Amino acid sequence: MNQTLLVELQTEELPPKALVKLGAAFANGIANGLKARDFLEADSVVTTHATPRRLAVSITNVRATSPDKSIREKVLPVSVALDKDGNPTAPLAKKLAALGFPDLQVGDLERAPDGKAESFFHTYTAPGAQLAAGLQPVLEETVAKLPIPKVMSYQRPNGATVQFVRPVHSLLALHGDAVVPLTLLGLESGRATLGHRFLSDGLPFDIAHADRYGAQLAEAGKVVADPEARKASIRAQLLEKAGADQVLMPEALLDEVAALVEWPVVYECRFEDAFLAVPQECLILTMQTNQKYFALTDSAGKLRSRFLIVSNIATDDPSAIVGGNERVVRPRLSDAKFFFEQDKKKSLESRLPLLANVVYHNKLGTQLERTARVTRLAGAIARRLGYDVLLAERGAQLAKADLLTDMVGEFPELQGIMGTYYARNDGEHEEVALAASEHYQPRFSGDALPSTHTGLVVALADKLETLVGIWSIGLQPTGEKDPFALRRHALGVMRMLVEKRLPLGISELLRDAAATFDTMATFKDPGAEVTAFMLDRLRGLLRDRGFAPNEVEAVLAQDPDRVDDVVQRLEAVQAFAALPESASLAAANKRISNILRKNEDALAQAGAVDAALLQDEAEKTLHASVLRVQPEVDAAFTRGDFAGTLKTLAQLRDDVDAFFNDVMVMAEDVALRNNRLALLSILHRMMNRVADISKLAA
Repeated sequence: MNQTLLVELQTEELPPKALVKLGAAFANGIANGLKARDFLEADSVVTTHATPRRLAVSITNVRATSPDKSIREKVLPVSVALDKDGNPTAPLAKKLAALGFPDLQVGDLERAPDGKAESFFHTYTAPGAQLAAGLQPVLEETVAKLPIPKVMSYQRPNGATVQFVRPVHSLLALHGDAVVPLTLLGLESGRATLGHRFLSDGLPFDIAHADRYGAQLAEAGKVVADPEARKASIRAQLLEKAGADQVLMPEALLDEVAALVEWPVVYECRFEDAFLAVPQECLILTMQTNQKYFALTDSAGKLRSRFLIVSNIATDDPSAIVGGNERVVRPRLSDAKFFFEQDKKKSLESRLPLLANVVYHNKLGTQLERTARVTRLAGAIARRLGYDVLLAERGAQLAKADLLTDMVGEFPELQGIMGTYYARNDGEHEEVALAASEHYQPRFSGDALPSTHTGLVVALADKLETLVGIWSIGLQPTGEKDPFALRRHALGVMRMLVEKRLPLGISELLRDAAATFDTMATFKDPGAEVTAFMLDRLRGLLRDRGFAPNEVEAVLAQDPDRVDDVVQRLEAVQAFAALPESASLAAANKRISNILRKNEDALAQAGAVDAALLQDEAEKTLHASVLRVQPEVDAAFTRGDFAGTLKTLAQLRDDVDAFFNDVMVMAEDVALRNNRLALLSILHRMMNRVADISKLAA
């Protein structure tokens, strides 16, 4: 009979940051193992239960016995099983005995082709296995493969030493209302579990039926077994307590807090308003990182002096819990205030010489040397764009100075953010101050780009220097390994060039970056490789934005040096692809490309089109159409109307089709052949000004 299966390990407190992975691995391991052994139905539902003190899984519609199986087993090749007279051999008798069929005769076996020879086979029905017999090895294999961050050895009461992530106190295994007899880590399975450490009576209680597990734990044990349900409860309570304020709920913090409690209850706490003089990022980070608290802001995003905590205890009088947490957070906030006040006593500029003591990379020098390179590069980029060069150089010079402050030393996540606060305190220009934080942007996919000219230039310089420098010493990404985040840096550069419509060539940027390493005798310019790497990142970016791969290739196949208009070109390609003429012209362009590629030497000698050599009516018509359309194409392209450029080409479809139907391009007459190649060359250049439309051909 099919029933719900429940398996639970009741433990000491599990590591919270590992709980989600441990719970999922435990549930999936058991479910997959039973599925492989044919104990699950197609509609079986797997539910993960994981709390700070238990790993559990329930699976519906689990068979008590796996189905019987028909097995066709190879016995021996005929040449081995029978002697030259056709009589059974000793090896055959031995093999049949080993398979458990000592009484079988040759006549009971199936003789069938087996590759180039023949073999004997035996087909029989193997009875299904009992659930306990199938589940025992599955449980052992699952526990052995759990992603345990650090294994703990401990002794059972009988003195045996076992290993697990934390000591395990009981093993529960039920199929419906029946205990499944199992053993693990020196324990024998039963139906008893424990409830909440404080809210229950502390005594074991029996789970009556596997289907009642979640309900009984909640009712008798004050435990919410489903991690997603606990997380949802925490989220709802936080929003309710926040009221009109906004609660900061990073998913990682929600996951971790949900892994710390079995019965979540949210309470409100406060700290002194005097701490609000400290940059709110510092206070928020120390509350989230060190205390697992949830900060509140007003509608304008300004930090409030009230915050929310998630407790594992429900009580009518939470004053002791609230007071305790308020006392605990105060020293943390005091430390942040102290670091901030101390850091402000020294200017960022005064810290710059100390960057000489910070090694960036043993092959690329110190952070001071790197700062000099980024400063030089930022100035060069600002000069190309017509931005304020002095601001760009000052922003780059101070961008990394906050690495030497006490606050960033305590909270590395605040690098850049604190630089902005300290630069403002020092009286620096606002764009210079913002560059300290903006030069890290974009930090991740979808992150905002720098908002100021100075921040934009310093961000470009910082990422380009990293790309060229790290690549030059042979540490480019390999496979999934990218320790210096070069993929992210390259993607950030491409996003800035494209989204900010910067009129900068990739080649000139990389030349400027390479020039900053001119004092390094061993420097090898990786410009060509980095260019290809950056364009690959751009391909992925454009595909993620919904452009089809062939559309992206049509624009990027020509390895554009400037990409500020790449989106506009892609939109034009999309519009062109929707025209009825596009397929024919794309195919013709592909044909023209192949012809010209195979006749490069002849084309080099062809020169301009000689109208006197045009013989066939189709080539005369095409030549006239090209001369008529070319001014329209040039005008549309010059004003940046890429869609209009490609749409104008649609007028040529009939003439191009007629040319290839009626004209032999590779004529025996050399002059005639070269003249036709010259005509195709003009057409090819005109057709590919916006994109290589041959990439649209099927």
